[in-house]
Amino acid sequence: MNSLSFFSLILAAVMFLGSPARAEEAPLLSGPSAAAADIFDDKALVAGYAAKFSNASKDLLLAMINDEDVSSYKKAAAVRVFRGKFALQIVSHERVIVERVLLRQMQRLSSIYQQIEIMHTLVMMDRSRFFDSMVPLLLQKMDHYDVFVNELAFAAIEDIHAAVSPRTREARIELNTLRKVFFLSRKKLQNADPLEPRLRNKLQVLRWAIKILGTDELKSLPPEVIALM
Repeated sequence: MNSLSFFSLILAAVMFLGSPARAEEAPLLSGPSAAAADIFDDKALVAGYAAKFSNASKDLLLAMINDEDVSSYKKAAAVRVFRGKFALQIVSHERVIVERVLLRQMQRLSSIYQQIEIMHTLVMMDRSRFFDSMVPLLLQKMDHYDVFVNELAFAAIEDIHAAVSPRTREARIELNTLRKVFFLSRKKLQNADPLEPRLRNKLQVLRWAIKILGTDELKSLPPEVIALM
């Protein structure tokens, strides 16, 4: 075998092995949906796996969540399906075990999608225990540069709001978190577009909190924010 042929084989092997994670995800998007969605679209991949796992059992979903060899997209989808089908049904000792699994995974994970899905699930499972710690983190994720992360965090906040009647203490936590965010970015808000998705979502959450706490709370906000509202 001449040197050129050997080099060509090495190059082909490198190209084949260079992106195994993406290769695993690609088969999920086929047929008509493939034309409309990029195979590297994180949102589409998580949604696609969630649809694929929609009939999975509770034990299977938990096994996937706890398996270090499962891809980040599959884990995020498994958490999403578990939350929708089983999270509110789990009580007592079993809930403690599941919470430990989720907390352990959250500490180990590098995927922000998984982290958001887990934070969302923990709040839905035990609101009194996790709201104070998880919701401020979700609000901060709404300012992330990744559009999908923004959408995912905002959707989690809205779902948490819809789960129970509005609570003053929770509205106060959200208002205080947003106030810190707005004060840190007040210079950027002078010429900001209130229709920009990240800002629009934060303003929507802020209006929710003000509606519960009363308009007197507007006095504690930067004037740049009041102008945008």
